[in-house]
Amino acid sequence: QVQLVESGGGLVQTGGSLRLSCSASGRTFSVYDMGWFRQAPGKEREFVATVKWSGGGYVGDSVKGRFTIYRDNAQITVYLQMNNLEPEDTAVYYCAARNGLGTARYALASDEYDYWGQGTQVIVSS
Repeated sequence: QVQLVESGGGLVQTGGSLRLSCSASGRTFSVYDMGWFRQAPGKEREFVATVKWSGGGYVGDSVKGRFTIYRDNAQITVYLQMNNLEPEDTAVYYCAARNGLGTARYALASDEYDYWGQGTQVIVSS
């Protein structure tokens, strides 16, 4: 069982930056692929970024060039650095995890993940 706790959300102006953190419990964090998804009111959950257990990262087209995902296995934490934020980035951001052993493919769909955090709200004002 893995428990995930997100933090770092808040209110920021257009063009500003935030760094989200996702702290995980458990001793097997190093073998988990980690992902970030977001959901805006009235919209479906959207893939944002993922990082493999081996360290390789991938971000979605809507945030490419602005967001970066990285992990610190020693701190059992994954981060989402968000720069040049836009009002369209307003959403609840969720952290997710799955066991990444046995596959080199990035997990881009929400149903590929087994564990979820409770979410953290990001609001970007115009």
